[in-house]
Amino acid sequence: MKYCMGVDCLRLYYNLEYSMSLIDKKKIALIHIIKKELNLTDFEYRNILKAAAGVGSSKDLDEDKFRKLMACFVRSKHYRINPFGMTMRQKIYINNLFHDLNWSQEHRNNFVHKYYHKLNLDNLTKKEAIKLIESLKNIKRNAGVS
Repeated sequence: MKYCMGVDCLRLYYNLEYSMSLIDKKKIALIHIIKKELNLTDFEYRNILKAAAGVGSSKDLDEDKFRKLMACFVRSKHYRINPFGMTMRQKIYINNLFHDLNWSQEHRNNFVHKYYHKLNLDNLTKKEAIKLIESLKNIKRNAGVS
């Protein structure tokens, strides 16, 4: 019993130490990609950083603050790709499914146009994006792509 408590204390210590360390360059790059994708001005970006994580620069983020910032992006209106409500997460997931299926950009656009009557992915509503995700998952499953 004492051994388990010691292991739990050790895990707690390492988790605390891990959460207090600053994020790596890949996560900083991800934040800047999201900033660019959302067309945020520097002023808007700094305000979001300050409000969500209490920092003035992404370089000052630790793991916990990074998670808070990402949660803020997910909930905010800035996280919508278009006024119809499709989210960045949906777009990223759809693009990953297209990549897994090895479809060209032309094939992707034709599929979206044929079944959803939109010129490209960015014009989908949130509901249409959900339906597209389910369609692509079924296509992937039936094609035997892992």
